[in-house]
Amino acid sequence: MSMTYQETIDFLYSKLPYFTRDGKAAIKKDLTNTIQLCEVLGNPHLKFKSIHIAGTNGKGSVSNMLSAIFQSNGYKTGLYTSPHLLDFRERIRINGEMVNQEFVIEFVEKIKPHLETIQPSFFEITVAMCFDYFAKNEIDIAIIETGLGGRLDSTNIINPLLSVITNIGYDHMDLLGNTLAEIAFEKAGIIKPNTTVVVGETHAETEQVFKNKAIESVSPISFADQNLDLLNYPLETDLKGSYQSKNILTILQVIQVLNQNLGFQLDNIQDALLNVKALTGFRGRWEILGQNPQIIADTGHNIDGLTLVFNQLQKEEFKTLHIVFGMVKDKDRSKILDLLPKDAQYYFCQPNLPRALDSEILLSECQQKGLAGKAFATVFDALNEAQKNADLNDLIFVGGSTFVVAEILT
Repeated sequence: MSMTYQETIDFLYSKLPYFTRDGKAAIKKDLTNTIQLCEVLGNPHLKFKSIHIAGTNGKGSVSNMLSAIFQSNGYKTGLYTSPHLLDFRERIRINGEMVNQEFVIEFVEKIKPHLETIQPSFFEITVAMCFDYFAKNEIDIAIIETGLGGRLDSTNIINPLLSVITNIGYDHMDLLGNTLAEIAFEKAGIIKPNTTVVVGETHAETEQVFKNKAIESVSPISFADQNLDLLNYPLETDLKGSYQSKNILTILQVIQVLNQNLGFQLDNIQDALLNVKALTGFRGRWEILGQNPQIIADTGHNIDGLTLVFNQLQKEEFKTLHIVFGMVKDKDRSKILDLLPKDAQYYFCQPNLPRALDSEILLSECQQKGLAGKAFATVFDALNEAQKNADLNDLIFVGGSTFVVAEILT
């Protein structure tokens, strides 16, 4: 008998290496498994057009914005992102609709006989599932977000129309490298021969890395923040946070490149950007969860991402700032903890997963940084205490980890 949907998901979590649970032990060092899985499936990734998106921060926002634009212009649009917040099926969408449960069940049953031979990871299975689903549904275009890095990321077997790299920052250094140039080299791995690449942000340490890869690949390259003409198009989005202005600039550069063949209208682009959440189901970026007191959650979890988040917090109006904060234990924490506002009241917590950093350890390290707060065993306990202590004019921020935000959204 076939498994139920929940049994299928439990099987994937329990039987396969899973980065959320196992950390870098779940990462495979080459693309062999994904290639073999797709060969079993008849190479579905070669049956649709795609755009490939990598970057340290902003790739989720750019992926969803771009999907919304294609949807608004009449394209049947596939969107692959990770990780999910509430439901596994968030990773695989067509025109904003999540992959149906029946397909997930059928796919896993179909691939089961090959698991012992190929021994794929959880992520490799989800990537192959995504490609198979998009091919069977004959989409017009797929927006494919990398999971981690680029060169060795499981998504990197596609031959996209365009490669996009949003920016480079310090994250996952144990896997990608300790310098921005080393990390950029890994992200630049998505640049394909004779395929245009758009880079969102210029940085002195990474610019030449991208240019060298583009020259090697005979691929035209452009940097969004070097295109002064784009500043004449002050578009807005329903994704809140002033940091989205950088992502919009990247989107504009992408559209300028694509418009040589597609001819998107500016009015359609603006309308799409104002309806990203409704069109794609995107959540977790500067998401307002409550008022009086205002509660805001954001999945920023590395140095650059949290810098943008805390800069945005400084622009908000409130009497007292309460921060519900948790992290995973394999994250380089010292520089991140230096970013935390000293005048906030903290509620340190740990998300419900094996990689979570113990909240007592987090409290101890933060006390050494001069931060005041208490440790809580769960995310919900921390938020409940913050809500008890907050006045109507206060602000409660929830973040530090994607998994902290995910638990709050449930």
